[in-house]
Amino acid sequence: MRRIGIDVGGTNTDAVLIEDGQVRGAVKAPTTLDVTGGILDALGRLTATGALKGKTLDAVMIGTTHFINAVVQRRWLTKIGALRIGLPASATLPPFCDWPEDLAEVVRGTVAMVEGGHEYDGRPFMPLDTASVRRAAREMRTQGIRSVAISSIFSPLDPSHEREAAAIVIDEIPDAAITCSSDLGRIGLLERENAALLNAALADLARDTITAFEKAIASSGISAPLYITQNDGTVVEAVQAMRLPVYSFASGATNSMRGAAYLSGIQDAIVADVGGTTTDLGQIRNGFPREANAVVKVGGVRTLFRMPDLLSIGLGGGSHVSLDPLSVGPLSVGYRLTSDAVAFGGRQLTTSDVGIAVGLLTIGDRDKVSSIDQPTCQRVLDHIRTLIEEAVDRVKTEAGDSVLLAVGGGAFLIPDQLEGVSQVVCVPHGDCANAVGAAIAQVSGEVDQVFRDMTREEAIAAAEHLAAERAEAAGADRSTLTVIDSEDIPIAYLPGNARRVRVRCVGDVAAGEPASDAA
Repeated sequence: MRRIGIDVGGTNTDAVLIEDGQVRGAVKAPTTLDVTGGILDALGRLTATGALKGKTLDAVMIGTTHFINAVVQRRWLTKIGALRIGLPASATLPPFCDWPEDLAEVVRGTVAMVEGGHEYDGRPFMPLDTASVRRAAREMRTQGIRSVAISSIFSPLDPSHEREAAAIVIDEIPDAAITCSSDLGRIGLLERENAALLNAALADLARDTITAFEKAIASSGISAPLYITQNDGTVVEAVQAMRLPVYSFASGATNSMRGAAYLSGIQDAIVADVGGTTTDLGQIRNGFPREANAVVKVGGVRTLFRMPDLLSIGLGGGSHVSLDPLSVGPLSVGYRLTSDAVAFGGRQLTTSDVGIAVGLLTIGDRDKVSSIDQPTCQRVLDHIRTLIEEAVDRVKTEAGDSVLLAVGGGAFLIPDQLEGVSQVVCVPHGDCANAVGAAIAQVSGEVDQVFRDMTREEAIAAAEHLAAERAEAAGADRSTLTVIDSEDIPIAYLPGNARRVRVRCVGDVAAGEPASDAA
C-alpha cells in the first residue's frame, strides 16, 4: 500500500505518504480560501522531501471540513427544491419546518408535498401521485431550481417512489442534481429529509470543490485515483462523494481518531484531537469512532445519519487566556497564532504562550513570555487539566479508567496524568494524525432496516449481506469485508416477528488500474 493522505483543516492542510504501513513523509501547509492552493502547497512540500520520487501511488485520500463550514457559515449554498412524498400523512410539518430561519432563507426554493410513500414493512402507503410530481418539477424548472431533494415515508425500506419521482424530475429538468433521502439517512422522516436537503444545498459546492481537488492532484504531476473521506472513518470514490457531500461533514475529527488508533496500535480508547481552536473528544471501538445514535445538529439542523459521537470544547493551541478572572477559550487566534500570540510579538496571551513559557513548546521567542511567572502558568495548566478531565468524564460510557490518545498540533496541552485516565499516549506523527487517518481509510456499507417473518439469525444474516453488497458497490474488496458494528431490536408492537437491524461492515479499497509514477 502506498497512499497520500491529505486533510484540509481550517488552519493547516496536512499531507502524508503512507508506504507499507509506515509514515514515509509528513508536511503541513497553510490552508487557503480556495482550498486548492493549500493542497498544491502541501503536495509540493511533500514532493520536495523526496518521499515521492520514482514511486507509484495506489490512491490519494482527501478529508475536508469545507462542506460543514459552508453550512455553519451560511456560505456557498445552492437554492433547492424540496419534494416530499407522504400525503395525506405528514402535512402538518412541511420541509424546513425545524430549520433556523436564516439558513432556510438561503436555500429554500420550491417546496412541494405529494401523495405516496410506504409503511414500516415496505408495503405501499399510497400510490405515488406522478401528475403532482411532474407539476412540482415544472414549477422548479420555472424558478431556475437545479438541485432537488426528494424524501418519502419509510424510503430506506422501499426507495421505489423516490426513484420514480427522481426520474420524472430529470425528465423535466435534465441537468438537475437529485438527492434521494434513501441514499442518506436512517428511519425517521424529518431527520432523513433534513440530511437530503442539506446535501442538495451543497451540490454545486461539492462539484466545484472535488473538481478542484482533482485538478490540484493532476497539476502536481500525480496520477492516482482520488477518494474522499467520510464521517465514519471510511472513504468513497470522488464521484460518489460529489453526489453525497454530507457524508464528509465530520471527516476531519474522524480521520484524527482513525489515525490515532493506527499510529498507536490501540483499538479501544478515548481520543483527544487538540487543534488551534477546539478539542474534539470521542471514543474508538475496534479502531473506529463510536457513532452517534441520537439526533445530531449540523448548523442548527436536526439530522440522523452516519456521524461520530463527538464532544467539542473551546480549548486549543491558540485559545485566548485571561488571567483576571482566569479563563481559557473559547475564543482563539486560530491561524493568526504566529502574529497575534505574545511569543511572536503579538499582544494576545494564548495557551501556546503558556506552553512556551514552561518549556512544553519550542516555537516562538521564549524571552517574550518570560514575564509570565511559573505560579501563573501552573494556574492556567491546572484549569486546562480540569477542562479536559470534565470532557473525558462526559465522553466515557462506562466506569473505570480509560486510555487517552492525544493527537493534534495542540496535544502539548494534555497533561501526563488525568483523573479517570489510566494512560495518556502521545503518538508519533500525532500532529498529522488526521492525514494519516485519511491515508489508511477503508470502504464501508451500512444497512438500517426492519425485517419481518424471519428468525433473528436470518434477519441479521440478510442485513449483513445487504451491507456487504453496498460496501462492494462503494469500491470495497469483498474478500476483505468484516462486520464492525451490529445491533438488532425486536419491535414487539408490530406483527410478523418484526425486528430492526443495523449492520455496518468495512473492507479495503479494491485494487484499480495501475497508477502512473508520481512526479
